[in-house]
Amino acid sequence: MVSAMDDLQLNASSDQSPAEDPADRQIPGFQILEKLGAGGMATVFKARQLSLDRLVAIKVLPKKLSSDEDYVARFYQEGQAAARLNHPNIVQAIDVSEFKGYYYFVMEYVEGKTVYDEQETGKVYSESEALGIILQIARALEHAHNQGLIHRDVKPKNIMITEGGVAKLMDMGLARVADDAKAIQAESGRLYGTPYYISPEQITSKSDIDFRCDIYALGATLYHMVAGRVPFDGEDAKSVMIKHLKQSLVPPDRYNLDLSFGLVKVIQKMMAKKRKNRYSSTGALLEDLQSIDFLLEVEAPSAQASLMPGLKQHIKKPPPPKSPPARRASRSGETSSLPPPPVLIPPRMNKIILVGLILSVAMNLLLLALLLLQG
Repeated sequence: MVSAMDDLQLNASSDQSPAEDPADRQIPGFQILEKLGAGGMATVFKARQLSLDRLVAIKVLPKKLSSDEDYVARFYQEGQAAARLNHPNIVQAIDVSEFKGYYYFVMEYVEGKTVYDEQETGKVYSESEALGIILQIARALEHAHNQGLIHRDVKPKNIMITEGGVAKLMDMGLARVADDAKAIQAESGRLYGTPYYISPEQITSKSDIDFRCDIYALGATLYHMVAGRVPFDGEDAKSVMIKHLKQSLVPPDRYNLDLSFGLVKVIQKMMAKKRKNRYSSTGALLEDLQSIDFLLEVEAPSAQASLMPGLKQHIKKPPPPKSPPARRASRSGETSSLPPPPVLIPPRMNKIILVGLILSVAMNLLLLALLLLQG
């Protein structure tokens, strides 16, 4: 059932082949340019929308799955779910349709890399850089949750970072209206999600899954970003999911000593095994994330610019030394030499010294007068 656990959609089998390449076919109104990638349920192509002369992404359902009513229904469901959402941090839906047996979903084309792409290079995100991304995705989820939709598959592969530093949540393929009784009944006893980031209630197939499964998955994603490893690992999907259910979470600062105490506590709360112990709303989560981000910004020098537009890159300011330093960091980051601090003399001592000087001058004048008289 598992080909690559990060790609695993637990309701899909691993023998599904990608869609036949329709590059030699013309989807009405679009020109297929190149293949961008393939997953268990679809292949994604870069295309040009001829009427508006703009680039789009087209997700095409494999021909062998087009006769499966369940897959087709879910494919349309993804398009309809995405169409309900209008947010700068969510990939925008454009159209969903069928042509000569090919079901396709047209969406906004985003130029950039996913968080997963960067992790594959060995990247471990700093706390501030990770917060810059997770805050944007949390706002996207808040918007979706306010529309009654739960994503159910938040993970690094579904977070795209544009060249301008904007984070966008992708792939609404598993999105569902939270209180859709018909969908809840149809999905009874089936698992949906990705093992590394799946919430405990999704594993146990609870019928009343709500927005808190997205908070758990976002917490697992944030953990992976700042710790450089997934929260729970194992030889196969089953062993990983058992750990989600039963094994205590190793605090992420065990692997990254630069993490703040506040961020560690937020991740632990996001990934609480019992839903009642997680955040009561996405808005409450955002408040804590914004507080941590604000503290990092206050601690950082104002002249430190972000490394990527849209993503804040803060550097923690070291604590002040106990004794006066010989050198001091300037706002530009360069060091400059400082003169030794002036010696402060008490006011009473100043008066004594002044009187002494006056007496000394008087004695010198008197001595000079005596010498003149003797001469």
